[in-house]
Amino acid sequence: DNVVIICSIENFDPMGVHTGDSITVAPAQTLTDKEYQILRTAAQKIIREIGVETGGSNIQFAVNPKNGKVYVIEMNPRVSRSSALASKATGFPIAKIAAKLAVGYTLDELPNDITKKTPASFEPAIDYVVVKFPRFAFEKFPKADNVLTTTMKSVGEVMAIGRTFKEAFLKAIASLEMKPDTPIFEKLKSLPIEEIKRKIAIPNSLRVWYIFEALRRNISPKEISELSKIDIWFIYQLYQVILLEKELEKYKGKFLEDLEKDEKFAKLFKLAKTWGFSDKYLAQILS
Repeated sequence: DNVVIICSIENFDPMGVHTGDSITVAPAQTLTDKEYQILRTAAQKIIREIGVETGGSNIQFAVNPKNGKVYVIEMNPRVSRSSALASKATGFPIAKIAAKLAVGYTLDELPNDITKKTPASFEPAIDYVVVKFPRFAFEKFPKADNVLTTTMKSVGEVMAIGRTFKEAFLKAIASLEMKPDTPIFEKLKSLPIEEIKRKIAIPNSLRVWYIFEALRRNISPKEISELSKIDIWFIYQLYQVILLEKELEKYKGKFLEDLEKDEKFAKLFKLAKTWGFSDKYLAQILS
């Protein structure tokens, strides 16, 4: 019996937020190789115990960061939103392969759609990062509560691909077709810091922008991680974005033609584009 792990997907938010409402990233970024192998082995045992003879399944785990204890949250022995995301992220057509397995093919008989040479029994390996960002429409429902719970509230999602988490994350924000579509949200600038901390502690549709604003006000990544229970690795990635934003603010009023005259500005500008800073975001920073 052959089992292929197509993709690991990690939730940005901790437990308590519906997966459909959480930012997710593939492959998982904060797991050690040992932790990943433990989850991989557990997933295979669960599939065999449940009795999935053919087809795809997705299994959700929670890992306690304090002691490494693993909890099984749910197991879906079918094609789902998660498998659709995994298919798009890796190029591995899970639904198509599952259908062929159901009529009697085996994994080693089916060719990989991407390579055309290797069989489907080879696990996909990706050298890029994929971020899924939920799209909310609370502006259409002003009386609705934007606090996120185990009940799904998003109306859609965007998917972005980048060489790094930062690049994929900022591309996803730019793709939302809503305001704000950059890490800068003008409305938050007038809020007291205690209100921002309160919003960070409670999952909501704008929490990412509250985190960006807190980082601008020199709240440490560690404190934000403790308030939100979001892994500090993710917070530190957003912190690096804000540090670069602050460096670029020193060049307010500069134009593209100034890149040739100022080598340091040119290097920072290039780094910003590498990290996924959109033209609009750069325009906001440089006024």
